[in-house]
Amino acid sequence: MIEKAKGETAYLPCKFTLSPDDQGPLDIEWLLSPADNQKVDQVIILYSGDKIYDDYYQDLKGRVHFTSSDLKAGDASINVTNLQLSDIGTYQCKVKKAPGVANKKIQLTVLVKPSGTRCYIDGSEEIGSDFKLKCEPKEGSLPLQYEWQKVSDPQKLPTSWLAEMTSSVINVKNASTEYSGTYSCTVRNRVGSDQCLLSLDVVPPSNRAGTIAGAIIGTLCALLVIGFIIFCCLKKRREEKYEKEVHHDIREDVPPPKSRTSTARSYIGSNHSSLGSMSPSNMEGYSKTQYNQVPSEDFERAPQSPTLPPAKLKYAYKTDSATVV
Repeated sequence: MIEKAKGETAYLPCKFTLSPDDQGPLDIEWLLSPADNQKVDQVIILYSGDKIYDDYYQDLKGRVHFTSSDLKAGDASINVTNLQLSDIGTYQCKVKKAPGVANKKIQLTVLVKPSGTRCYIDGSEEIGSDFKLKCEPKEGSLPLQYEWQKVSDPQKLPTSWLAEMTSSVINVKNASTEYSGTYSCTVRNRVGSDQCLLSLDVVPPSNRAGTIAGAIIGTLCALLVIGFIIFCCLKKRREEKYEKEVHHDIREDVPPPKSRTSTARSYIGSNHSSLGSMSPSNMEGYSKTQYNQVPSEDFERAPQSPTLPPAKLKYAYKTDSATVV
């Protein structure tokens, strides 16, 4: 039986001695019986007719080789490189040289070294509290062995821990400042080991009430600031919307301005209508003063008088013979 670590090389010995009666051709065959009994035996390498054939089993292709360059000298040993967990099984070496036949079986076990070991504290490192020191490898074949040590001061190792110094977890009860220091945890199995360090600092209890109150106050202040910002943004949006609506209503209510020509005509027409009742004696002075005036822009917004048809003026005067109208 051979035990090796994953990734290493396994040397599987197979030496033989030929008899003077063995006159046939030399044939050497290595077989693998996988750990899973449901799988059939696999030929992994073969020597026959002075040639080597090593491409029978794909899982071991390129990883299995004869150790001797002259197999006829009596050495049929092989090396299996870069071992994997799938290589676990029973290997059988068969040597044939008629009429002689011999075979040998070797049990190969591939183990995984402990690696990626992590040391950490599960709990609060406060005086009087209970917590755990844990040591966990990321991988490693069982069985695993653990060993804790206090690196900073080996003489002050708590006596209550002695029973748990060979387990993966140390339960700390009623912690004190004497427990502070640097600890190491070593994990071992039959093919290797790994180690991690842990720094323990037991401190007085913290003011949890003050911490919780501070966290609550900080959260409330943050919510108030966020609420104020949202309120300002909404208020600004409402003001902009109101300004747009008012501007739109004003533009719809304002009538289009009248032209100067229509204003002047309405003004002159209204004066014509008033002349119908005037006598010739008053007309001359009125026309001179009124018709010379140019209507200003102020008249554009004044209410417009209805336009009346021009009045017919009648003048009467007497002559020596008759009255003319």
